[in-house]
Amino acid sequence: MADNQQTFSESWHRVANQRIYLRSSVRVRRQYYRGERWYVLENPVSNQYFRLRPQAYEFIARLRPDKTVEQVWEESLETNPDEAPGQDAVIRLLAQLYQVGLLHYENPEDSAELFRRFQQRRQREIRSKFLNLMFIRFPLLDPDRFLKRMLPIVGPLISPFGFLIWLLTVGGALKVVLDYFPALKDESQALLAPGNLVWLYAGLVILKTLHEFGHAFFCRKFGGEVHVMGVMLMIFTPIPYVDATSSWGFSSRWKRALVGLAGMIVEVFVAALATFVWANTGAGLVHNLAYNMMFIASVSTLLFNLNPLLRFDGYYILCDLLNYPNLHQHSAGQLKHVVKRHAYGVATSKSPTDKKSEKTILVTFGILSHIYRIIVFTGILLFVADRFLLIGVVMAVICLFSWIVAPLGKWIYYLFTSPELDRVRSRAVGVTLGFVGVLLIFLQLVPLPHHFRASGVVAAENWAELVSQTEGTLMEVLVEPGAQVTAGTPLLRLSNPELSLEMRRAEARLSEVKMQLLQAMSFDGVDVKPLLFQRQSIEERILVLKQRQEDLIMKSPIDGIWVAPEVEQVIGRWLVRGSSLGRVIHPGGFEFISPVLQDDVDRLFANEIGSSEVRLFGMAEAGIEVTSMDIIPVEKRQLPSRALGWSGGGDIPVTQEDEQGATTAEPFFEVRSKLGSSGDAHLLHGRSGKIRFDLKAEPLLPRWIRRLRQLLQRRYQL
Repeated sequence: MADNQQTFSESWHRVANQRIYLRSSVRVRRQYYRGERWYVLENPVSNQYFRLRPQAYEFIARLRPDKTVEQVWEESLETNPDEAPGQDAVIRLLAQLYQVGLLHYENPEDSAELFRRFQQRRQREIRSKFLNLMFIRFPLLDPDRFLKRMLPIVGPLISPFGFLIWLLTVGGALKVVLDYFPALKDESQALLAPGNLVWLYAGLVILKTLHEFGHAFFCRKFGGEVHVMGVMLMIFTPIPYVDATSSWGFSSRWKRALVGLAGMIVEVFVAALATFVWANTGAGLVHNLAYNMMFIASVSTLLFNLNPLLRFDGYYILCDLLNYPNLHQHSAGQLKHVVKRHAYGVATSKSPTDKKSEKTILVTFGILSHIYRIIVFTGILLFVADRFLLIGVVMAVICLFSWIVAPLGKWIYYLFTSPELDRVRSRAVGVTLGFVGVLLIFLQLVPLPHHFRASGVVAAENWAELVSQTEGTLMEVLVEPGAQVTAGTPLLRLSNPELSLEMRRAEARLSEVKMQLLQAMSFDGVDVKPLLFQRQSIEERILVLKQRQEDLIMKSPIDGIWVAPEVEQVIGRWLVRGSSLGRVIHPGGFEFISPVLQDDVDRLFANEIGSSEVRLFGMAEAGIEVTSMDIIPVEKRQLPSRALGWSGGGDIPVTQEDEQGATTAEPFFEVRSKLGSSGDAHLLHGRSGKIRFDLKAEPLLPRWIRRLRQLLQRRYQL
């Protein structure tokens, strides 16, 4: 209230003779924000808080049952005429405090007219309840007595000694994660398997329950009270929640920040313990539950709790660390001020802060938080609609109305009716219409270059897999991998003693049949045809066995480079027929094979590609030219390399039914691009990378509409 608004107000007569004062139950705490003193008023009944500057608190503190509002105002003018609030500011302040239940007002029948300007706040609360269909809360119990009884046990852990234990435990768990990272990555493929969903949810409930108790115990340790604990339906999934807002009254910002951080501290500690359990147990219930808790702790902490762009723990921690309460509201106010002052020319518009650096922070935070909120809630809506289409549609309509229709209507109403714009209304309307027109023209008519990328692998145009044609034990590598070989060069030697035994048996049987045949031919009238058939069959068998013996020496099928990086590890092992042991690659030419999903393939067939470039992982700075391109007009589901799918570390969704991780979740079209000069990049068969397809310039709005239609068609067949 330093910026006294209107000194006099035409509504002053409604409050001037009223006797309004703070309720006796209100608690007052003093806090410091950015070097300034503030007073925090707490209503212990409703657990609501209100922050006041010293000038405003001085006025509120003077209110008594034996004094009218006008008498108190006149006293303030006499005591501090420069800082005393104006009548309009007093009305606004009294109305706000009354709304949060901090004031006792002896004439409530007149309050409807007095507080009519704050009906918009109630409307916002109603809208927020509709939006909170995804986050409905059901309070169940008061945990304060339990927290008091347990505090002597848990309290000593909330100390430097407890932090040392936490640090050692989490550090040890990180070491285990690094040691077992490949196994962790492989196990993630079964995370969303139907049989694991129950244990995934069980891990979520356990972690979030401990998370909320972390907030509660830290709050109680620092002197706060926690009277509400219950269940919140987060995207229709029941999880626990606790109300620790009493920490807002702590004078130390570090204690407030620790209460906000407490849930994540406990969650990460439990995940660290689960890491040790996972690493020291075999496949089974305990092993799977521990892995699920590790995964949930990492994902929920990074995407939601620690992220300050959503109003979860990270947001309140940031407010406390910056010593800037109500950062979200102030950032929205700063954005409105920028529009009003600089676009509309409203000279009376006030910024929430006078510091230039803070203005930049508020604008940046406001823009980023709105964008991130839209992205997250859009993802949530799609997630819900995938499982409950009708509920997802209802939620989408509510969000559309709350985020677009209602704010747009409110802004239009402001443009044409607000007294604030009386002197600049023509400019405000003209700037708004001009901005909307320019934006639509830009989105619809201005073509902009665009592109998309697809994963792929390098493949030699001429190469052959070296596959065993018979079973046997690998005894010797005849040619070291990496050598240049010609077609027919012996590369590997297998051994199979059973073939020699079988060959001797076959030869002995052939000699026996020949003797029987000679003996039969010496007698007239004896049918020798069965013996002839036996001889022919045995001779054919001997030929097959000879071929199998020859196949024990595996030879190069083509000219090229012999590539078998892991063949030394196979020596001494028994190999079944069809085992792949390496490749022979002819280095004459290479192509890049890339699976393109259906969302992008329509533009490929429409011949909209301008140019293309390939960049390999590990050599991203060296682009490789594409000289020609061939689009295979047949849908496929088998990836050219499992390295492109989720199971191999790629970005293409694969089905969980395929243990090899090479079958995609949706069909794709294969694009074969012939590679030209590679420059500094080393072309190796099987090396993965990305290809960039530069498309014909197109305005943004048609692109967005096409993407939306593709999304609705693919996911909901609309």
